Amino acid sequence: MRLNKLMKGAASATMIAGLAATFGATLAQAQDSGSDKKYKIYLAMSYSGNSWQSEAANIVKALAKTPPYDKQVELTEVISGTDPQAQISAYESMIQAGADGVISFPISATALNRTIKRGCDQGVKFFMYDATVTEPCAYNVSFITAGFGENTAQALVNELGGKGKIFLSRGVPGNSVDKRHTDGAMHIFDQYPGISVAAEYYSYWDDRTTQQETAKALAAHPDVDGIWAQAGEYGAVQALLDKGGKLVPITGENSDGFRLALADPKMQDMGLKGVSSGSPPASAGYAFKIMMEVLTGKRDLEPMNIQYPLPWVPAADVKLCEGDTFENGCNVFPSEKVPSSFVTEVFNPTLLPELTLTSALDGNPTPGATIQPLPEEITKAPDSPGINCQRCEAPENQYELTKVKATVQP
Repeated sequence: MRLNKLMKGAASATMIAGLAATFGATLAQAQDSGSDKKYKIYLAMSYSGNSWQSEAANIVKALAKTPPYDKQVELTEVISGTDPQAQISAYESMIQAGADGVISFPISATALNRTIKRGCDQGVKFFMYDATVTEPCAYNVSFITAGFGENTAQALVNELGGKGKIFLSRGVPGNSVDKRHTDGAMHIFDQYPGISVAAEYYSYWDDRTTQQETAKALAAHPDVDGIWAQAGEYGAVQALLDKGGKLVPITGENSDGFRLALADPKMQDMGLKGVSSGSPPASAGYAFKIMMEVLTGKRDLEPMNIQYPLPWVPAADVKLCEGDTFENGCNVFPSEKVPSSFVTEVFNPTLLPELTLTSALDGNPTPGATIQPLPEEITKAPDSPGINCQRCEAPENQYELTKVKATVQP
């Protein structure tokens, strides 16, 4: 109708044909321009001092170089450190620069909210991976509410028969991941009067720091019976070995060294038992792919909390990989292929089939790979007040055991 009004009063069919042709050409150019759009994406890291963070970042970089994202994405990496104000300033600069999307490991669940809201109001899509924020306009993609803390704590209690002195090796102070894990663990430990926490320390999800802090705790409490650890758990094994005494049950995360140790008969004879669970760097790649599907119009998704599944590998289920990805049920690599600190959960055959070791280690795309669509269904994460939502109530079963059953009663 608008075209007809423009044409009203035209004297000749030639003029009409000419204007129609011009309109058609302009529309075609606009469509071509839209399809060729490069999205300005920022990879906004905070804490970056361990293998987990490096691998998560490398996964995003590798995907950004994989067709067709290599023609659609202009990716910029920014590392702001553990100070929330520094990350706030980084976010503000990204908003000012016209970011289309920010994919980020947030250092705080609440301190960044006001800046995130300002960015959302200007059309920026904020996708958080692993750690979470409580600002409702952000997308949180995390395993944080999948039960690591409570399930690993119960596994340790089971190994100890409900009694013993334990260490808590935590992550980064003030971060939502560390808080949710520890809350879940203490929900279990507090039910067992026979379990006493002899030492609690922050290890910053790093093997070397964990080894140092565990060694200090062992100097004061050499008779420890078990260790509940977040990432960096292989450092706890090293600290016990350095002490020259027995090993003890340890529940930890996904480092290659820890998984190999769990399956090592010699280590088992020395007393090592436990389970490898915890945070997958693959959540960063999953968040990035969801972001791109939203930005490119392939997925209509309002901001929400999205749950990544919790890995769970007891010693009996450790299986060595022969190739460069998880195939045929394998879940750990030979020590000559990756360092002991390498975090094994970088792959997901369903969500991230594009990735191989070169992606996680070097940030390079897998030769010949192309981006594959995600499954249509996305799992919504439960509300967790102060972790991923503001005015919300936690479900009554928020600490329900999903991977292990209590074999000893309080």
